[in-house]
Amino acid sequence: MKLSYLSETLIGSEIVKLGGEIREKIRLGEKIFNFTVGDFDPQVFPIPKALEDEIVEAYRAHLTNYPAAEGNLDLREAIAQFTKEREGLDYTPAEYLVAAGGRPLIYALFRAILDQGDKVVYAVPSWNNNHYTHFVGAEHVVVEAGPENNFMPTAESLAPLLKGASLLALCSPQNPTGTVFSKEELEKICDLVLAENASRKPEEKKLYVMYDQMYWHLTYGDIQHYNPVGLRPQMRDYTIYIDAISKVFAATGVRVGWSFGPATVISIMKAILTHVGAWAPMAEQKAMAKFLGRSAEIDQYLSHFKGEVEERLRRIFDGLQALKAEGFGVDAITPQAAIYLTIKVDLVGKTTATGKLLEKQADVSDYLLNEAKLAVVPFYAFGAAKTSPWYRLSVGTCRKEEIDGMLGLLKDALSKLALPV
Repeated sequence: MKLSYLSETLIGSEIVKLGGEIREKIRLGEKIFNFTVGDFDPQVFPIPKALEDEIVEAYRAHLTNYPAAEGNLDLREAIAQFTKEREGLDYTPAEYLVAAGGRPLIYALFRAILDQGDKVVYAVPSWNNNHYTHFVGAEHVVVEAGPENNFMPTAESLAPLLKGASLLALCSPQNPTGTVFSKEELEKICDLVLAENASRKPEEKKLYVMYDQMYWHLTYGDIQHYNPVGLRPQMRDYTIYIDAISKVFAATGVRVGWSFGPATVISIMKAILTHVGAWAPMAEQKAMAKFLGRSAEIDQYLSHFKGEVEERLRRIFDGLQALKAEGFGVDAITPQAAIYLTIKVDLVGKTTATGKLLEKQADVSDYLLNEAKLAVVPFYAFGAAKTSPWYRLSVGTCRKEEIDGMLGLLKDALSKLALPV
């Protein structure tokens, strides 16, 4: 059957595919340590009780009709005040757009800015930039970030790529790496964008920046979150932010996200979404409008939530460092932010107890799943090279009492491997 070019060329989500395989193993009775999904187990990480109560009350009040296309005014006012207080960014409600999470906003942004053949600059590993670029028929301009920079793109690596580009897609804290931009590096990147736009003629399309900061509340230790407009106010004309309650309140299924930036871009994104219909539900919007004003309850929730996530990240990091010290081919980057740990499993060239050679990184992934019962997402699922030995480990569904068992089983699996004879 002949369908569209997009239908014939679209690549499905590697993470969704892996998740299906894991669910099938679990259904058949296998015990799997599932660290793949960027989601939360609600039994481990429930949403704030006050938010839950407000949602239930909104439904009982029969708030189930269509919301405003741009998001209800009371919610946009609450988000604007919340963002000003928490991040120091002062935008009017008219410069905000609410939708059902971050995904439709990102799609609308790509549609609003890009024509077929326009250049999109992004680093890998990163979440879904390759797919959104493909959706709109734009040109992929890719830089592969490495462990020497915590898998974050640098100004030096981006500088040769920005000439003539229409969109620079940035994310901090980064999915999948759980790492962040330093103040100095983000300042340099902003200066590159400003210089590039200053060089363009008035009739030329400008270079815009998508700044996905979905995890910005979740930083640990001395790590701080920085954003383009906060560092360079001139970036206000070119920066579109993507944010949501999905990760900060463990509310991935509640589906309330927002974008803010230049009103001209936001209004076009709104127009696109009026046809797509990806609105956040009325009841959830009404609940969030009330909840965001409860600063003391939000602070209390975040203090506990962040502490629990950080404990899991650091315990697994420490366990991997102990294995590394014993000579096993594993490593990890010190936790910085989000719910992710960047880990390295470098086993290509080893042989299993049954004599099977691990010839490529996909064989390593299979070995971890089948022998160590450990499910993690390879960076090649985020656009990195197929040979990359790095993985995303998500702790959103991790129970603390299972960490030692997971590390012990991993050590047993690693111990069974040998170099080829």
